[in-house]
Amino acid sequence: MRKQWWIAAGANLLMGVPAVVPVWLLWYIAVNGPLADLGWTLRDSSEDDGVLVWVVLAAPVVTVFALLWWLVNRFVRRRNTAAARVYWPVCVLATLFPSFALMIFL
Repeated sequence: MRKQWWIAAGANLLMGVPAVVPVWLLWYIAVNGPLADLGWTLRDSSEDDGVLVWVVLAAPVVTVFALLWWLVNRFVRRRNTAAARVYWPVCVLATLFPSFALMIFL
């Protein structure tokens, strides 16, 4: 399984489908929290519960996904001879590809 990028890319593309949920949660927290405080975005006018509720909901989801992503990539990385400076950025981009595709096409 040396230098078989299709395994790493496929695993991360598959991980990218459920990654849409944690990416959306992080985006929602950023838009209604720190980015709105800096003036980069406008808060949702109906969002009056605060961000703490979303942090409590998002923290376990993001943590579980990040742990699962790391474990899958650790397993696949052992069987790949690519340099780490190439492997990890490619895996992150492959994981984020479904989220980017949804942002662009929907």
